[in-house]
Amino acid sequence: MGNLAGKTLFITGASRGIGLAIALRAARDGANIVIAAKSGVPNPKLPGTIHTAAAAVEAAGGKALALQVDIREEVQVREAAAQAAEYFGGIDIVVNNASAIWLAGVMETPMKRYDLMHQVNTRGTFLVTQSCLPYLKRASNPHVLMLSPPVNLDPKWFAPHTAYTIAKYGMSLCVLGMSAEFAPLGIAVNALWPGTVIATAAIGMIEGVSPEHCRKPDIVADAAHVILTRPAAGYSGHFAIDEDVLRDAGVNDFGPYAVNAGMPLLPDLFLG
Repeated sequence: MGNLAGKTLFITGASRGIGLAIALRAARDGANIVIAAKSGVPNPKLPGTIHTAAAAVEAAGGKALALQVDIREEVQVREAAAQAAEYFGGIDIVVNNASAIWLAGVMETPMKRYDLMHQVNTRGTFLVTQSCLPYLKRASNPHVLMLSPPVNLDPKWFAPHTAYTIAKYGMSLCVLGMSAEFAPLGIAVNALWPGTVIATAAIGMIEGVSPEHCRKPDIVADAAHVILTRPAAGYSGHFAIDEDVLRDAGVNDFGPYAVNAGMPLLPDLFLG
């Protein structure tokens, strides 16, 4: 398996959850982590800030740059990309992890929620990637990774939450377009999605889901590590599932990833 030592990762939403787990996995290799997230001060409802994440990254063996960034704001994103590239001497990898979720039907979805999901998920992913692209072009093994699902047009994935599905699939459509556009540049663009629900703050949005039926964010982080250490020129345009990636890498025991070993696991949205 490859190594991310010395690589610079620009990770959105890295103050907690899957984004933080990906950051910590890379930090164990000795990577440089740009923590680009909104959480500059503690929130009683959500764990972690960019500063606690930075401390955790450095404790794990990496170097950290904590940047308070709202990825809806173009100026903030462009300044963050430039600051990150100057601080670490470039950007090798972009992980578009930040996402907004609202699982409700049409009449139960306020337009401010609709706008938020589209501004963060689709527009934010596009803007962050665009802003980091000049630096990725100069990297030796550049990757862009979206935390987004395979596009499944079965109406059952739209009917309960049309607005969220459209916004989340927007991230996946960026993979389709950007992987083809960036192929001549040698920049890999892929998507990664959990096979089961992951125990993060977002599960509070999914009715009837409790952490004991979920896996830990570590499984997504380990799968991301496998993808991000592959040669970029040979792996792009894929919609990968975490368990499949790890199985292909030789992992056979997934028990340690469960929040509660032995409990049945819930499949994630958009699969099957």
